[in-house]
Amino acid sequence: MIIEQVRIIDPSRKIDDVRDLYIDGDQFSAGPVAGDTVRIDGRGLVAFPGLIDMHVHLRDPGLTYKEDILTGTAAAAAGGFTTVACMPNTKPVLDVPAQLEYVTEKARTASARVFPVAAVTIGQEGKALTDFTTLKAAGAVAFSDDGVPVDSAAMLREAMRQAHALAIPIISHCEDREMVQNFGVNEGAVSHKLGLPGRPAVAEAIQVARDILLAQDTGAHVHIAHVSTAQSVELIRRAKADGVSITAETCPQYFTLTEDTLLTRGPLARVNPPLRTAADQTAIIAGLQDGTIDAIVTDHAPHSAAEKTGSITDTMSGMIGLETALGLTLTALYHTGKLGLMEVARLMSTAQAEILGLPYGTLEPSSPADVTIFAPDESWTVEPDSFYSKARNTPFGGMTLQGRVRYTICGGKLQYQYIP
Repeated sequence: MIIEQVRIIDPSRKIDDVRDLYIDGDQFSAGPVAGDTVRIDGRGLVAFPGLIDMHVHLRDPGLTYKEDILTGTAAAAAGGFTTVACMPNTKPVLDVPAQLEYVTEKARTASARVFPVAAVTIGQEGKALTDFTTLKAAGAVAFSDDGVPVDSAAMLREAMRQAHALAIPIISHCEDREMVQNFGVNEGAVSHKLGLPGRPAVAEAIQVARDILLAQDTGAHVHIAHVSTAQSVELIRRAKADGVSITAETCPQYFTLTEDTLLTRGPLARVNPPLRTAADQTAIIAGLQDGTIDAIVTDHAPHSAAEKTGSITDTMSGMIGLETALGLTLTALYHTGKLGLMEVARLMSTAQAEILGLPYGTLEPSSPADVTIFAPDESWTVEPDSFYSKARNTPFGGMTLQGRVRYTICGGKLQYQYIP
């Protein structure tokens, strides 16, 4: 396969150049392959290393009325993603090797690579640690209790010790559970206007600070999930300056929306952690610009229509994001001059491969042929009814975005193609 005269953006080699990109079987090649007749016209298009999302919820096993591995990865491919890491809050929880093996076996016919994130504690109950060694051997690329923070500092410290010994990261959802309870909106002007209790920003920052100290104490690699507050960004920035082994992610909703979106989009804008203030949004963008935040993920969280219909207090938290993430990032950050394409590729691919220790995130010859090809200036309107995902719970419906996926190639195979 030859992608002709495409603009190649490869952070792993700091390449930004218009040239032909060659694929030989399931790998990139340094030159054309004899007899190759598959050609893609790349003129005016951009090629990134295949996008990676290290924080998705595929709801499989047990909650497949919301999403499953095949529909979730079809949505991933449509959004330009070639690799995803799925969180363990399924039924049953991904806390024993058999459950991880179920995921990897079903993913053999999926439209994107799928790597499981195993639970830190059995059943995500915070009472006893899982067997990290056997779970890593079964394919876990990280450990996380996801939306259920590990409340016990002693237990998390031991988990970090074990993870450090295995050279595998802990992904931490940082919120003080007693402080946030099940509130659906940021504590502030909007919660006051709606007459609702809110999730205070300090509830996130407290746990971020705790986990930084534990990472410093144990030497473990801790990855802070879905950073949403200015306080968290500053804590992570200082920790990195002090040499703590810490990385962090955020999601498009935290640099494109604010808490005011709850007033117009209602339950579709309910997510954990909640949408914050304009000042928090500014801090998130600054963290992306200066490298404090390492990754842009989706936290793709599918729910049924019934689960997202009703009042803000009675509906479930979460929004889908795989099919809008690249468009939102390009629209909000690249087309506004806040980030260049090299930085976007690093945040959405190369850095995530490095965090998880995966051999992707590069267009280098002999590496796996995962590539996302997109039209950076093409405008399109978000139409949830046309999504590949089973779910429709997005607050971005009807929004016009600039930057559209044209081709998604995973392991040398064309998994998605959009023909205008």
